Amino acid sequence: MSLFDTFKRGLQKTATALSRSVTGIFTEVRTWDDETFKKLEDELISADFGVSATKKIMADIRDRYQRGLLNGSDDILAVARDDMVAMLKPGMRKLAQAPDGSLTVILMVGVNGSGKTTTAGKLAFLLTKQGKKVTLAACDTFRAAAVEQLRLWGERTNSQVIASRHGADAAAVAYDAVSAATARSSDYLIIDTAGRQHNQKALMDELAKMLRIIRKLKPDAPHETLLTIDASIGANAIAQAREFAALSGASALVLTKLDGTGKGGAAAAIQEEFRLPILFVGLGEAPEDLQEFSPEHYAEAIFSGGQPE
Repeated sequence: MSLFDTFKRGLQKTATALSRSVTGIFTEVRTWDDETFKKLEDELISADFGVSATKKIMADIRDRYQRGLLNGSDDILAVARDDMVAMLKPGMRKLAQAPDGSLTVILMVGVNGSGKTTTAGKLAFLLTKQGKKVTLAACDTFRAAAVEQLRLWGERTNSQVIASRHGADAAAVAYDAVSAATARSSDYLIIDTAGRQHNQKALMDELAKMLRIIRKLKPDAPHETLLTIDASIGANAIAQAREFAALSGASALVLTKLDGTGKGGAAAAIQEEFRLPILFVGLGEAPEDLQEFSPEHYAEAIFSGGQPE
């Protein structure tokens, strides 16, 4: 399966819903009036593109219609696709690397249920497929299942897993993980942290302690702090990310569960809100369904009509 096919399959629910609604709005409509445009605007917002991104797309569609450049739903989807790429592309970049080519430390943060631990494992899968040596650190010591889950990912990806007992000091585990990954000459250390809400002071304090400990061994770490956001919760993801991004020092985003909803436009809303780059997206349950984010593939998949090849 090609990379685009992965995006198209994962976003098929959103694409199908949008295509049907847009086609329904503009079928047999001779003159596009304010009511017509309002219906289209409502459909985009209901797909979680967000108010700001939706208004930009709508302004372009209105302008092109007034200039006689649009003839139907296919034209509208094409304009929306191009506008989406234009909005998302400026924020694009690759995963950060340690500047001296040494161990790159990635900190995974997010609230419970966002898919953080699974994403850590899938990221290890993606990096090892690229020939990289990965170490995983099970620093979510509050949840025994998270440690076992990460151990399984370690076996699946042939990655070293540093863990301790349930309830152990997460900062101490992180310290051991940096030491072990350095000794092993790993390319990447992926640290899974406890899921937390931004208002849980004890957990936020633990995260700060972990950072201090890590920097004793590697002053320039972490090189990336990835905030995982469950895209299937739609507009609520915005409020979740707004509070957490500031407090965690998030440097980039991973959007999970984009395949589980017909409202896959969340990427546009989140990018517009935070100007934080989206580095990866989860498009299914299989390990290979975590992919580097591509604005072109994303926009093309959403506005393709939703029909499989």
